[in-house]
Amino acid sequence: MAGLRGGATLALLGGLMLGAALPPRRAEASEIALPPGSGITVTIKPGTTTLARPCYILFSKTPTIMLSIKSGEKKTFSFMCQNPENHFVIEIHKNIDCMSGRCPFGEVHLQPPTSALPTLNRTFIWDIQAHKSIGLELQFFMPRLRQIGPGESCPDGVTHSISGRISAAMVKIGTFCSNGTVSRIKMQERVKMALHLPWFHDRNVSGFSIANRSSIKRLCIIESVFEGEGSATLMSANYPDGFPEDELMTWQFVIPPHLRASVSFLHFNVSNCEKKEERVEYYIPGSTTNPEVFKLADKQPGNMAGNFNLSLQGCDQDAQNPGVLRLKFQVLVQHPQNESYITYTVDLSNERATSVTIEPRPVKLSRKFVPGCFVCLESRACSTNLTLTPGSKHKISFLCDDLTRLWMNAKQTLSCMDHRSCHRKSYFLQVPRDILQLPVQLHDFSWKLLVPKDKLSLALVPSEKLQQDTRERICNTSFSYLMASSSSSPGQDLYFGYFCSGGSIEQIQVKQNMSVTLRTFSPSFQQEVSKQGLKVSFIPHFKEEGVFTVTPDTKSKVYLRTPNWERGLPSLNSVSWNISVPNDQVACLTFVKDQTGLVCQTGRAFMIIQDQRTQAEEVFTLEEMLPKPSFHHHNFWVNVSNCSPVSGKQLNLLFQVSLTPRTIGKGWHE
Repeated sequence: MAGLRGGATLALLGGLMLGAALPPRRAEASEIALPPGSGITVTIKPGTTTLARPCYILFSKTPTIMLSIKSGEKKTFSFMCQNPENHFVIEIHKNIDCMSGRCPFGEVHLQPPTSALPTLNRTFIWDIQAHKSIGLELQFFMPRLRQIGPGESCPDGVTHSISGRISAAMVKIGTFCSNGTVSRIKMQERVKMALHLPWFHDRNVSGFSIANRSSIKRLCIIESVFEGEGSATLMSANYPDGFPEDELMTWQFVIPPHLRASVSFLHFNVSNCEKKEERVEYYIPGSTTNPEVFKLADKQPGNMAGNFNLSLQGCDQDAQNPGVLRLKFQVLVQHPQNESYITYTVDLSNERATSVTIEPRPVKLSRKFVPGCFVCLESRACSTNLTLTPGSKHKISFLCDDLTRLWMNAKQTLSCMDHRSCHRKSYFLQVPRDILQLPVQLHDFSWKLLVPKDKLSLALVPSEKLQQDTRERICNTSFSYLMASSSSSPGQDLYFGYFCSGGSIEQIQVKQNMSVTLRTFSPSFQQEVSKQGLKVSFIPHFKEEGVFTVTPDTKSKVYLRTPNWERGLPSLNSVSWNISVPNDQVACLTFVKDQTGLVCQTGRAFMIIQDQRTQAEEVFTLEEMLPKPSFHHHNFWVNVSNCSPVSGKQLNLLFQVSLTPRTIGKGWHE
């Protein structure tokens, strides 16, 4: 029995060893024959991916991992696996010598044709050499090419890599996909073109031709043709590495006459120049100053009609610290809008420290093509945002399909630092007419008001009485004022809140420097523009953070609240309300909550209500219950003074004032 078991084991081992020695199933045999004098070399070699199970090429009964077929040779081979496309790639390299013989100009064919090649990832390489005085032009059939940057790939896997040569150094012109705008690339002396086709792609044409041109006297010229609206992203040679020293590269753009083009630099670096200066030059149709020269940091031209050229010129770099010159830019082509023919003048020559920025509104990004939205200075220098500086007169136009995609933000600084003369000065805070006439919605106009410390304070009187925005009475107007005072002490800035027209506040007095921001909420602001306006005056310095003068309306309640509502009144701050009561009315003062929830860490927080005629006053501690509703027949003060509160137990106080007709009863004395 033991002998039988041993014999069975030996038979099993022998079968396993015999099975291991059998070669794997191989793919069908392939044959490649290259005509003599074709200048073609075919190389089959391992790909970049390493798999657990190796695969071999079987040639002349010998396994190998690389096979080369030269011009005039014919070789038959097979792969010792069923999926060679996962293991090998094939390169077809063709040398075209235009130095010693006639160049084969015209359409370039795939040789051997893809049908005669094994099903592997294929790269066709054409290496073309010509005299230095000869320009070589690659012409691409439809579809044209689209340049891609490092890390990007083509959706169909088909890529075109194009290089040139400067002396002994190869220069990468770029990597391209299909479905773009690049129609021609011209180079000097030598061109290397590589077309990569994935194994599953059945393309059987090269898609380009070669033409002979005169010397271009520069590194290369790239032609980009637009048939309609669209954009193209292009890069300097060797991008993201450095552009060759002291070289010149040109892009030619063919634009339909009914469209407009704008250039935006997406990314650039400049090198350290020893001689000359790096620059970009434009040949723009209709310009009387061609070429127009720009630094890379300048705003680039926009709103250009017709064809134009853009050239990048390098410099002689510092040998010790050359730096890197590189450029990535976008050309956007779109239909002109009616507004692009209108020029607006914004005169800031007499405006005090006023700047205006026109910029895009925040929007969600879209994958679809979206026409650009540009602001153009002097109709040519266009960009997505533009800041108009004080002291000058500016002429602007717009190249934008929808002007609601833009808005304006403006700033103005007003100061009076000589307290001896300031009390005679006043300013009217109003948006200038030149800004209001622009076809773009104003978002914010901010005034920064500065006074000498501890010498003067500020008083603001609105054109129409203001209402404080509260949850109980929300501002529903097309614009509001956001008011805040700034302190030299960190964390002590005081936000008074939002205010809109149609209320009861006649005046706001502020102890120190402050900012006032007019913020719009709808385009109807243009119809309500007459309601805007604040007169600011300089008054003697006082110690309270703010004083509100209020004349309640007989038809509605007035809601008032302490500043810094979201974070609480700052420590040791004091605010007052001067509330007027008409002779025939009685004012009812009501606190919305019974208590503040305040807890003081140091000091005391209190409220004083004082009758202005009799000077009688009541004092309440704000850590306790707030007073019940009280009635006032004369003008009165409400003063709130804070302690240093415990964190999270801040002081927020909201109250209302309402008027009712006065009834003079028996025993009443004025």
